[in-house]
Amino acid sequence: MRTIAATSAFVLLVTAFAAGSASASTSADSGEREFVVLFAEGTSSAAAKAAVTAAGGTLVEENTDVGVATVKTTDAAFVQKAAAQSVIQGSAENRVVGAVPDDSVGRDAARVDAAEAETRTAVVASSAAASAKAGASGKLVEPLADLQWDMKQIGATADGSYKYETGSHKVKVGIIDTGVDGTHPDIAPNFDTKLSRNFTVDVPYDADGGLIDGPCEEEPDQSCNDPANVDEDGHGTHVASTIGAPINGIGIAGVAPNVDIVNLRAGQDSGYFFLQPSLDALTYAGRNGIDVVNMSYYVDPWLFNCTNNPADSPADQQEQKTIITAMQRALDFARNHGVTLISAAGNGATDYTKPLVDASSPDFASVPGEVAYTRDLLDPASCTSMPSEGKGVIAVSSTGISKRKAYYSDYGNGYVDVAAPGGDVYDTPDNTRDLSKAVLAAYPKSLAVANGEIDENGDPTVPYVVKSCDAAGTTCAYYQYLQGTSMASPHAVGVAALIVSRFGLPDLRGGKWLPPIVTEQILQRSAVDTACPVPATYHYTRITPAGATVTADATCEGTPSKNGFYGNGIINALRAIGR
Repeated sequence: MRTIAATSAFVLLVTAFAAGSASASTSADSGEREFVVLFAEGTSSAAAKAAVTAAGGTLVEENTDVGVATVKTTDAAFVQKAAAQSVIQGSAENRVVGAVPDDSVGRDAARVDAAEAETRTAVVASSAAASAKAGASGKLVEPLADLQWDMKQIGATADGSYKYETGSHKVKVGIIDTGVDGTHPDIAPNFDTKLSRNFTVDVPYDADGGLIDGPCEEEPDQSCNDPANVDEDGHGTHVASTIGAPINGIGIAGVAPNVDIVNLRAGQDSGYFFLQPSLDALTYAGRNGIDVVNMSYYVDPWLFNCTNNPADSPADQQEQKTIITAMQRALDFARNHGVTLISAAGNGATDYTKPLVDASSPDFASVPGEVAYTRDLLDPASCTSMPSEGKGVIAVSSTGISKRKAYYSDYGNGYVDVAAPGGDVYDTPDNTRDLSKAVLAAYPKSLAVANGEIDENGDPTVPYVVKSCDAAGTTCAYYQYLQGTSMASPHAVGVAALIVSRFGLPDLRGGKWLPPIVTEQILQRSAVDTACPVPATYHYTRITPAGATVTADATCEGTPSKNGFYGNGIINALRAIGR
């Protein structure tokens, strides 16, 4: 989530940007700019087009489900003219796709947060490699099941929920992320090719991983418009397999091994999530029978969208209001059409119910010289992180192997709804890093090859990548360790999918249906109450591979049944299906 969610293992960030073809790229030389325009509810398409034209813009595409449109303009006064139109409620500039300012936040600096980086920094070979061998020789349901401490924590094991409920292909789970590798051997059997969609285009990179104004031919697949079964980031594939990796004797099993996985890609390879693709993914989910969606990201460029922060310019305030309103409309649309909404809580180690600090926004600047600035003492009542703080969204915090709140996880009594395993590599007796305390899930082979993480024989060269094959040795797949609330959220999504599978009623599409409010109630009521630590202020100590000691405190508020670290408790797959 910052991938997430406001953070997660990969920090996924969301920024305003139009879905669709390469037309999303605007030209600074021509003075052409692109906006997402929000219309008053009930505005007709004809009235919307007329208002855009009067403001000096051209309507490119429209999402009538939530009353927004993508607009291009060369009129420098477009924002002011648009504000004067009675049917236009606000606008948010689409960030440039093909040309990113040199001083804007780049991939290495921003798209991978500190929590994610802790699974990738070079270290002496850790216990992960040795544990993988032990897991492959075990008698559990899947070769790498020994390494899935996260599934054991929530009762999703051969002796737990798998005995009674593995999910149904009549249940569709949407992955709103950087994409899903639909060809991965531990995803392909459950991947819904027909329903999967890609709502965004890529930002090209240079050889060093920086954002550039370069041709799409320089992308790994020579295209900025990927098919709907591609993930050139890896984050979405990890999330998808945690939810629905099948029991097939190859590597791991997900929480709900028999549900359908639907790729609803809204995030670019860079990890940026723009507004328009997020809106399109949510409304598509609502219109196409998706039962649950996972959202491990926040909408760029603002970690917190504030309605009246005095440090923000009037234009920035207006943009943030637009993001809040447009996203809430899309969330409402999806939920009203049967979609249970689940999001990562974020990786900023921040209490969302207290005065906030945001030093990362705007994280994607389209104006030369525009950089992030510190916004201090933000009022939680008037500042919202989307989608995790959206109405009707279940926010998930992250636990480590000991069930402590992960050191990076955001929290807050009244913010967090449930907790789930997301990994904490420092949740060890001596506070040193152990990669096996992160979460293991699927990794696209193409990325492992491109990143030099496997050798010419196909064997991993880094400790955070694991290889596993079926008994015959004919089908092999790769997995990576990641940690973050991005990894916690899909565990909750998997349990929600089991709930719909178990208790859902037949729908008109031949699938299953359960009102989101019922799914939410079962998910939260079946969670295991987990009290605040004693004392309530938990002192975290981390000893990094370089030998540095890092400390931090987090205070848990609330009761054993409802508190800021765990919400209603740690999710449990076995209890959720009534066992």
